Amino acid sequence: MAQEPAHRWADNVPSVDQSDRLVPINLRQSGPTPVELLISTRIRKSPYWHLSVAAGCWRAEVYNRVYHPRGYVRPEDGGTMVEYDALVNHVTLWNVAVERQIRVSGPDAEAFVDFVITRDATRIPPMRARYVILCNDKGGILNDPVLLRLSKDEFWFSLSDSDLMFWLQGVNVGRRFDVDIAEIDVCPVQIQGPKSEALMVDLLGPELAELPSYGLLEGEVAGHPVVVSQTGFTGEKGYEIYLRDATLHAEDLWNAILEAGKPHQLAVIAPAHHRRIAAGILSWGQDMDAETLPFQVNLGYQVPRSKAADYVGKAALEAAREQIEAGDPPYVHTLVGLRLGGSPIDEYAPDFWLVSETPESDPVGYVTSPWYSPELGTNIAMAHVPIGLSALGTELSVHLPDRYADSPGRPVAATVVEMPFRPSVNPNTRERLREKGLDAAS
Repeated sequence: MAQEPAHRWADNVPSVDQSDRLVPINLRQSGPTPVELLISTRIRKSPYWHLSVAAGCWRAEVYNRVYHPRGYVRPEDGGTMVEYDALVNHVTLWNVAVERQIRVSGPDAEAFVDFVITRDATRIPPMRARYVILCNDKGGILNDPVLLRLSKDEFWFSLSDSDLMFWLQGVNVGRRFDVDIAEIDVCPVQIQGPKSEALMVDLLGPELAELPSYGLLEGEVAGHPVVVSQTGFTGEKGYEIYLRDATLHAEDLWNAILEAGKPHQLAVIAPAHHRRIAAGILSWGQDMDAETLPFQVNLGYQVPRSKAADYVGKAALEAAREQIEAGDPPYVHTLVGLRLGGSPIDEYAPDFWLVSETPESDPVGYVTSPWYSPELGTNIAMAHVPIGLSALGTELSVHLPDRYADSPGRPVAATVVEMPFRPSVNPNTRERLREKGLDAAS
């Protein structure tokens, strides 16, 4: 029998080149390390936390310094795949109060927002939302929120997992802009799935059916004011309901949704990362971070050449684009989609699993977001790989844990493919640009 090759990473210190980073991604393969999540007052409980527990939440993690429900159906009852089935076939309710709302308001709100996002804030009309990114002065991605424009002088940043409020306040320490920047008592839930529109019409009225993608609507649920957006984290049809004064009215909203959802087979589930991966939707802290440039992770379209106004990170991003176009990118890895073998990955990965060019070679990249796609009948993943191995059709090897490997200790075959992995009901900007034959990187 042939001897297993002795890799340099056998001592659990992977040799992946991360020379472009100050703080390397921790690629040690420690596997599942069961510990009990301590619930204390240092981390915030959202207004929906107790309602999630009552709905069966059995595990959680911390997101934006808030406890975040991450599982309702237990593994012995089908686990995440049961939740997935409810999402793609019926309708689901998610507690996403961890998307903390940072309001920027005042006479200079538009000018301030335009200075901190890479897209052109002046082109966002009132009562519309946009997916945006904010970068530091080196071009690294600080956050990728949904930005809601409520009026001429009021914006809400619906945050992903990094504490952006302090940074926004720091940008304006010298009061260059006449704005107020603060977190507000507004907590969202998501309603996602093919029956979401029918449920939302029952809840808010027929005008909801006319709401366009990324449109906003003011309304009431259970007598309390809400803002509704047609947005979500899935690629399925879906909405977010932003409850004002959420600390006071969380139970009323939650219970009204449960009641309205009964005819539509509503299920309370955790955010469905298996579906967002298929849609090519990124997760901050997992697929990118503050040392990642937009061009590395298919977000070049968020850095328009046409924006004349200055903004934080503009000089660095324009310089990076010039280097890329000259054939000398200022980074080692780029994000790709992979189809890969092995047994169905039906749980969250505890590590960034390693990627090699061949089964015998040393690791050169790492998987960030893997899952099994029932529609495609295969495992799929996002991964950071060297630029030279990022072309569509490139054959690679992924080192899965033995639980998923075809043979213990042996990597599985993988192929670089396009993202998103399957069409979305609500296509994102990048998908729409591709459909129009436009360059998403320009």
